[in-house]
Amino acid sequence: MNSVCFYFQVHQPYRLRKYTFFDIGDDHYFDEEKNKQILLKVSEKCYEPMNLLLLKLIKRYKGEFKVTFSITGTVIEQLKKWNPKVLDLFKALVDTGSVELLSETYYHSLAGIFSDKEFKEQIQIHTKLLQKEFSYTPKSFRNTELIFNNHIGWIVANMGFVSILTEGTEKILGWRSPNFLYKPKYSPQIKCLLKNYRLSDDIAFRFSNKYWEEYPLTADKFAHWIHNIAGNGHTVNLFMDYETFGEHQWADTGIFDFMEHLPEAIWKHKDFRFHTVSEVASLYPVVGEIDTHQAISWADMERDLSAWMGNSMQKEALYSIYEIEDKVKSTGDPFLLELWRKLLTSDHFYYMSTKFWHDGDVHKYFSPYSTPHDAYIYFMNALEDLKHRLNYHY
Repeated sequence: MNSVCFYFQVHQPYRLRKYTFFDIGDDHYFDEEKNKQILLKVSEKCYEPMNLLLLKLIKRYKGEFKVTFSITGTVIEQLKKWNPKVLDLFKALVDTGSVELLSETYYHSLAGIFSDKEFKEQIQIHTKLLQKEFSYTPKSFRNTELIFNNHIGWIVANMGFVSILTEGTEKILGWRSPNFLYKPKYSPQIKCLLKNYRLSDDIAFRFSNKYWEEYPLTADKFAHWIHNIAGNGHTVNLFMDYETFGEHQWADTGIFDFMEHLPEAIWKHKDFRFHTVSEVASLYPVVGEIDTHQAISWADMERDLSAWMGNSMQKEALYSIYEIEDKVKSTGDPFLLELWRKLLTSDHFYYMSTKFWHDGDVHKYFSPYSTPHDAYIYFMNALEDLKHRLNYHY
């Protein structure tokens, strides 16, 4: 038997407003109206229609169609505030028993790289949120943007998770296939599921590209590519942003029709089944070890940390925000702690990227700011205000 494992990342950050030097002294760092507008737009184009489609497929196939989500704390907060109807749809999906939720960092942060303490605390508060909102306790873990190294694997393994997701890049695999399970070096008790980035990106990035030699991508064609792994793999892990459906690939591209017809196309091969992340971890043995000293991610062509740490602005902002961790936490002030944690969200540093060519275009697409320098200035001004508040507290 072979598995097809769909995993979707659901995340929205709290974007900063145009917070200038003259705004220092005002603790309203975030653009509430813009965040609301984007949340409602993405809900209308993606979350609501795709959730309804998944519910229909799960019902149609009596629970045999299965998917996995990670849903950040920040997007759950925004859905509760501005679109509880969509949050109820996510809850309905979980209630089917065919949907798994993964643990992750509550604020979609880079804490796994900068602070073991904060990393573990965000995982714990995210788990409590899932228990409260979904009556669900996660068994598997996905770090922000699939960021992974040996140390992160070791921490997550020691927290009791059965599996962790990361990118199936040649940097760690070499000639080996991402269609098997592996164990991280130093942490044999946890299994790694690796993204098949070629097949995942066929849906996430190439689906509507009319210059792609495989355009148009049909369910039957894609299913045939998946069937080709039979005998040379255990699982095809299709990991992508949930916004792929309706937001990045608009409805008029046929992306929803593609997904609606894909299950039957997959099942034309009798040896294939849909499974969640933890089901895949329980079904198959590991076939080898991955040794990841340098962190990898699923971002950009390099698949490393350069999307968030590729220039001096990003590094200064990151080191500056994390160096005040102890001072923030020692205040015991929940308001200051929340402000600090919202500033940890990885998107703030992604917007500061100065990459060029294809990757640069991707960063510009997601950024709400005119330039990376603007993103840096607004962030550093907000950070300066937070530092003033800490000094005033003491």
